[in-house]
Amino acid sequence: MTAVVAAVCGVLGLAVGSFLNVVIHRVPLKQSVVRPRSHCPRCGTQLAERDNIPLVSWVLLRGRCRTCGAPISVRYPLVELATAGLFVAAALRFGADWALPAFLVLFASLLAISAIDLEHYIIPNRVVYPTLAIALPLLAAAAAIDGRWRPLEHAAIGALVAWGLLLVIHVVSPRGMGFGDVRLAFVLGLFLGWLGLDHVFLGLFLGFLFGAVVGLALIVARRKGRREHIPFGPFLAAGAVVAVVAGSPILTWYRGG
Repeated sequence: MTAVVAAVCGVLGLAVGSFLNVVIHRVPLKQSVVRPRSHCPRCGTQLAERDNIPLVSWVLLRGRCRTCGAPISVRYPLVELATAGLFVAAALRFGADWALPAFLVLFASLLAISAIDLEHYIIPNRVVYPTLAIALPLLAAAAAIDGRWRPLEHAAIGALVAWGLLLVIHVVSPRGMGFGDVRLAFVLGLFLGWLGLDHVFLGLFLGFLFGAVVGLALIVARRKGRREHIPFGPFLAAGAVVAVVAGSPILTWYRGG
């Protein structure tokens, strides 16, 4: 059953990844993600259905627009592949658990947020708030179906704890920690809290660890100065994903179990 769920989630991930490319491109420009339909940003030609098949179309077109020949960024297939990979990882982690749909929403949201933050240095509310609006009912439904409300309670506590911790850092150093990161922490705390409050602290710790390691590497390589800002959202997202997928074995190892 888990293998079937993983396969279905992988295919679904490719389709969702195609939509995420639209989100990543249009949200920073404050454009609708629904209308108009996908089109070439250079010549404006609306993409035919055959040119809008996730991954396959980019390969067949050799990364260029069929009409004007303009190059299509390799980001598009990479986002689709990454979404499929994250969805498969979530399926292998949760199987047929009713919480799986909510975590698929989380992973898709984190990928879009990371791509936008890396390019534009923002964590858009147009992604964060819809994520909460979709995920909260899904988690509540999962709790109701399983008849277990404790994970939902932990999720609420985790959201407040993560939000509070990053809010303190933001107040102390607003230039080092943007409020978008604080909002994102609320989302991450919600999902990690569902798995256990220890996952909340693990996810945040890994996020700060990844950020410190990459930041130091960029400084040593002279790609960034000590005072230059580095987007923190992708590191928080990476820490959360690792905590979701591998948090239990990591915590077991840490406790010596």
